[in-house]
Amino acid sequence: MKFEGFKPGRWQQRLQYKSFEPTLVNHDWHWEDARINVLLEAANRALGELNAFSLIVPDIDLFIGMHVVKEAQTSSRIEGTQTGIDEAVLPEEQIKPEKRDDWREVQNHINAVNYAIGELRALPLSNRLLRQTHAILLRGARGQHKQPGDFRVSQNWIGGSSLADAAFIPPHHEGVAEYMGDLEAFWHNQAIAVPHLIRIAISHYQFETIHPFLDGNGRIGRLLVPLYLVGHGVLAKPSLYLSDFFERNRGSYYDALTRVRLFSDLIHWVRFFLQGVAETSVKGRDTFGKILTLRTDVEHRILSLGKRVPNARAALNLLYRSPVVSAADLESQLGVSGPTAQALLKDLIRLEILTEITGQMRGRLYQFKPYLELFVS
Repeated sequence: MKFEGFKPGRWQQRLQYKSFEPTLVNHDWHWEDARINVLLEAANRALGELNAFSLIVPDIDLFIGMHVVKEAQTSSRIEGTQTGIDEAVLPEEQIKPEKRDDWREVQNHINAVNYAIGELRALPLSNRLLRQTHAILLRGARGQHKQPGDFRVSQNWIGGSSLADAAFIPPHHEGVAEYMGDLEAFWHNQAIAVPHLIRIAISHYQFETIHPFLDGNGRIGRLLVPLYLVGHGVLAKPSLYLSDFFERNRGSYYDALTRVRLFSDLIHWVRFFLQGVAETSVKGRDTFGKILTLRTDVEHRILSLGKRVPNARAALNLLYRSPVVSAADLESQLGVSGPTAQALLKDLIRLEILTEITGQMRGRLYQFKPYLELFVS
């Protein structure tokens, strides 16, 4: 199918509303718009540079965890949660009671991402995996009564308070299984010559248009991007998350999706998506560069600790995964005594690596602030 002649679907009259029934996507795609080729080249180049860090840094998994936290916090923020990244890394007891629902949603998102990426080691990307991930995303959270882990069996809508004033009404629930089956086939169809970034651009649009779940479609749809790229070997590690780009360009993001449905403007959406991949890849590449610079700096600082260097290095490896710790964390994770953990904390504070953030006499928490700040902007 040619982008320039794309027909996104049709409006189907129901009893009291019209649902949008999208065109199937599992077929070949081509285009005349030369700017897509230029953007595709730039996005692939930037993505390759980002992926290089996963290939040349032997312990890159130390830093991937914070990228997952950043994605979970940002993707959830698009949906209205108010948890900051500094709060996302805190234990629940340190979160104000009125903010714990939002915090739990972010933690669910972190668990969902980690589960899905783990499953990709043995299984291909599939609707089954998306449903299982969705169940984790909504477990014990505000959407727990909206069929977690299952495609919807009732009509949903986007915007407005009901079907009567909805901004967009996705396809009827009876067609969801067929549409999602077509989408899954598209992910793995080797008989068609469609570049991966074009496939996932189309796939994200199609997923959000189908809106297969009663809740959590935005978060699962955005997670679909790194799952696809890792599942197809485009990325060695889940290092690309577009939620930050979509959140900073929220109006343009929703507008680009809407323009496809209303005006058949798939070209505009693909351009926007490729621009997002390029910008996010460059930002991710630069963040990894800053992480390695910081790592070199703190490694140099701890050399002054003499025989305590091994414990300090082990503590840093723990902090790269989770930049907030307590003395008890160091005791249990490093297998050291209480006095040794306390001495280590004092050393890391003196070297300006850790900062005490609770001001309490007991249950104190310490933050690896220079590292956490790399994920704030």
